[in-house]
Amino acid sequence: MAVQAPPFLPFSPSLPPDDPVHGNGGASIAVTLRYAPIAFLLGMFPPVLEIDGHRVPASWGRVVQPVAFGSHRVHVHVPYLVPSRVGVAEATVAVPPGRTVELEYRAPLLSFLRGALGPPPQQYPGATGALILLIVTMVLGFCACAGLALSAGEPAQGGLYV
Repeated sequence: MAVQAPPFLPFSPSLPPDDPVHGNGGASIAVTLRYAPIAFLLGMFPPVLEIDGHRVPASWGRVVQPVAFGSHRVHVHVPYLVPSRVGVAEATVAVPPGRTVELEYRAPLLSFLRGALGPPPQQYPGATGALILLIVTMVLGFCACAGLALSAGEPAQGGLYV
C-alpha cells in the first residue's frame, strides 16, 4: 500500500522557498516593452519599469526580473518632454513559484493616453484616434494643394494675362 504525500501549498509561509540560493522560488516577471514605429520619437527615451516601487533597469524589448513568488505591482511609463510621463500603466500580477509571468507593455500613439500593460498580446492605445488625425491631416493637405493648383491659373485681382 502506497502512502500519498500531502498536497503542495506553494504560498504557505512555513515552507522554505524552492530556490535556497536566490530565495525567490525561481519566479520571475518578464515584460516586453514596445512602441509603434510611427511613434519613433519614443525610441529615444528608455522606459521606466518599476516592480513593487523599485526601479528595474529597462530598455525597449524584453526585460526579465527575478522576484519572490506572490503578488507584485508592476508600473511602466516613458519619460518625455511634454508631458513628463507618457503612457503610464500599472498591473498587479500573481507569480507562482518556479514560473515566469509574461507581460507586454505598449506605449500609446497619442502622448496624453495611458499605456497598455497586461498579458500578451496588447493593442496600441490611441490607434483609432491617431488614424483619424492622419486622415484629417491628409485631407487638409490635399485641399490646400488643390486650392493652390486651381488658383495658379487665375490672374491676380486687376491683373492681365500677357
